[in-house]
Amino acid sequence: MKIKEVAVNNKRKAFEIQTDDKQYLFPYAKLEIKPSPKNRIRNVYIDAELGSEAFSYELESGDEGTVHIDHILEYNRDPDYLRNILLYKLTLDVQKRVEESSLSKRELIRRLKTSPAQFYRLLDQTNSSKSIDQLTSLLDILDYDVDFVVRKRTAFA
Repeated sequence: MKIKEVAVNNKRKAFEIQTDDKQYLFPYAKLEIKPSPKNRIRNVYIDAELGSEAFSYELESGDEGTVHIDHILEYNRDPDYLRNILLYKLTLDVQKRVEESSLSKRELIRRLKTSPAQFYRLLDQTNSSKSIDQLTSLLDILDYDVDFVVRKRTAFA
């Protein structure tokens, strides 16, 4: 996801970030290098060196910081981002279980009733177009139960 525009909002003490389809806020309080009334933000810009997936800011003191889009999406609890993180973690677990399994990949493909290409896309952690259903079906074939635990967050990273 690319950042299209970033603006400083000192009244809200936050950056306003615009992407292709959504607008987000990112508070100064979450920055590594925080501005203050005596050390205000002098400049903010979309960082082209990071593929427009981050923005950088400069304080009057000359200190600089950078914020990546992932931090913005995580802070704002973006549903698409959270889904992709869940898929990523589940896929890594599935990869581990497939490697530990005594069943051959050919047998797993047959039992999933899919093609080898689709099976390997399922194991690709960078593929976010798969569904959790497909991964849980594979885990079922491998004799694993999947339980999702809903719990209150204890701390926000």
